[in-house]
This record gives sequence, C-alpha cells and structure tokens, in this order.
Amino acid sequence: MRALRIKRLLHNYAPAALLVLVIIVVWEVIVRFGEVAAFILPAPSSVWAALLEHRTLLLGVHLPATLQEILLGFLLSAGCGTLLGLGMHLFRPLAKAVYPLLIVSQTIPLIALSPILIMWFGYSLGGKIAVVFLTAFFPVVVGTYDGLYKSGEQYKELLLTLGASRRQLLVKTQIPLALPAYFSGLKLSIVYCVIGATIGEWLGGSRGLGYYSRRMAGNLHSAELFAAVFLLSVLGVLLFLSVCAAEQIIVKKRGLRR
Repeated sequence: MRALRIKRLLHNYAPAALLVLVIIVVWEVIVRFGEVAAFILPAPSSVWAALLEHRTLLLGVHLPATLQEILLGFLLSAGCGTLLGLGMHLFRPLAKAVYPLLIVSQTIPLIALSPILIMWFGYSLGGKIAVVFLTAFFPVVVGTYDGLYKSGEQYKELLLTLGASRRQLLVKTQIPLALPAYFSGLKLSIVYCVIGATIGEWLGGSRGLGYYSRRMAGNLHSAELFAAVFLLSVLGVLLFLSVCAAEQIIVKKRGLRR
C-alpha cells in the first residue's frame, strides 16, 4: 500500500519536480556565466545564502506577521463568504441583488482600492486584514452559491415528492454534493489571501514578507528580495495543500468523489 502511494506521488509530481530542477540549474548557469546581472536576477545559490543569512529575521519576525494576516483574513473570508453564499441560495431575491454587485467588485483593481482601505483602517493589522478579505472573499461566495445551486437538482423533485422537507434536502443532499465546488473556492481563496497580505504590506507597515521585499527592492538587494518571494511561494503552497488535505478528509468521510 505504501509502495503504491509512493508510486502515485512520483507519477503525479515527478515531472513538475524535474522541470523545477532544470529551471534552477539553467538559471544558476546563466547568472554564473554573466549573461544576466546579479542585481537584476540573482543566482539560486545567492538566494539560498541570503535566506540562511537572514533566517532569524525572516522566519522569526516577518513570516509570522504575514501568516497571521493570511489566516485571519482567510477565516473572515471563509465565514462571511459561506454565509452569504448560503443566504443567496436560500433567498433568490438576495442572489439577484448581490451577485451582479459581486461581479462588478471584481472588475475594480485591488491596488486601486487598497489605499482606500488603508486610509480607513490604518496601517494596523485591521487594514491588512481588510485587503486580504477583499481579495479572498469572492471565490468562497461563488463556490458556495454555485455548488449549492447545481447540486442535487436531479434528486430535488423526487425527495420533495417523497415528503422530504427543504431543510432535509439542503442538509442531506445539496450541502454534501456542493462540497467539491465549495472547496475549490476555498483553495482559490487561501492562495488569494497570500496575494492580499503581500499587497497590504507593500502599501505600508513595519512587518511582514511584503514589507521586507519592498524594502529590499528599494535598496536593490535582489537576493534578499527573491528570498522573501520564495518564502511567500512556499507559504502559499503549504496553505493550499492544507486545504486540499481538509477536503480529502471531509469528502472521504462523506463518501463523495470528485
């Protein structure tokens, strides 16, 4: 069983891992042979050295600050988005009124709204959570609403004919069948939270990987800048995989398959 699992992991992820390895090697060779200036594109070895040199500051100060903003913003987005999506499913007039506004809100560049949120909430934690929330709220609402709207339609008339109440239809059929779409929204949301936290820190603050990368970019410390970007990427991947793991546990418990 364990050998089968390892074989499956290698089959799924070995090509991507090999491609990343090739990119890193080519990147290192190009920079080492002077084809690209080091202050524009530092070598992977220089990025790793900068990460090790500044690990106390990065891992002890800036990473926890960014992670706090991401998790709080994600919890707020997931909670409010789930409730609004459920409300839109239960009350169609609410969906007709709110859904177009949600679409319009996504046409406004976040970078244009972020200064307004910072002006309202300040450079404190609340301002950055507001940016994260605005970034990550939409996928959860859409995933919840579309999942509930499209799930269980083939069973709806039958179950209502057999005497099932609308509450039973929602709890026993629609919610379980909507879980794949719902978790798709959560996976997008957690990735957007990393983007939102970085943007909020770029606009102002004194801690966080976004703030650190902005400071390093201003000083042309490209290796340190890429080290912060690398940590943000790793953080995003780990959070995404955490949501995937939660999905697998819940979906498997429910006996559902994608």
